[in-house]
Amino acid sequence: MSQVTRRFMRLLVFFDLPTITKADKRAYTLFRRFLLQDGYDMLQWSVYSRIVNGEDDVKKHQQRLVANLPKKGSIRCMKVSEKQYVAMEILVGTVTTQEEKVSLQQVLVF
Repeated sequence: MSQVTRRFMRLLVFFDLPTITKADKRAYTLFRRFLLQDGYDMLQWSVYSRIVNGEDDVKKHQQRLVANLPKKGSIRCMKVSEKQYVAMEILVGTVTTQEEKVSLQQVLVF
């Protein structure tokens, strides 16, 4: 696929998982570890994002996500275009160092 026809998007994962029991904490840790190993970056607490390249990549990562879901809690996944993601306003706080590292320009270089 040429760079002209590529359409970079972002997968955003929002989750709220219980951490009362030891088993809950273990499930939380495993899920968070999966997100990091699958290339997600922490946007803020319980919000992770990942750059994906086209619809096929979206489906692949959504299937991986579903395969690693914990049994309890609330988890949502949203797909947005890179243009929509870049237009996100930061109302309080600043851009994190990790966000600065993972910009679209750096992805295109590779």
